[in-house]
Amino acid sequence: MGSPFDFEAAEGVEATPTWLKMTTMTPHITVESLGGSKYRVTIEESDSRTTHEVTVRPEDIARYAPGDPPERLLRASFEFLLEREPKEAILARFDLPIIERYFPEYPRVIRG
Repeated sequence: MGSPFDFEAAEGVEATPTWLKMTTMTPHITVESLGGSKYRVTIEESDSRTTHEVTVRPEDIARYAPGDPPERLLRASFEFLLEREPKEAILARFDLPIIERYFPEYPRVIRG
């Protein structure tokens, strides 16, 4: 006989409880140009938000994501960071290449 906690979802019903889905929600990442090489990246999760100012120079784009717009590179970079640390641990202001100092695998992963 199985544990009293074993269960199967009825047909058409999801087995993952709503409260668990809420704890694993994907953060919403917004990228806004501030002019020149400066960008504001906002990460929203549930009821909290962080804001980050990132400098992305043309040579950064050429190195990490040739041909892509900076907004796409930033979104991918923040997805990369969020897989490794909470949004609150991400620096408030930084130049994009600094990521590589903390995460040496960044160039390989970000280029895909």
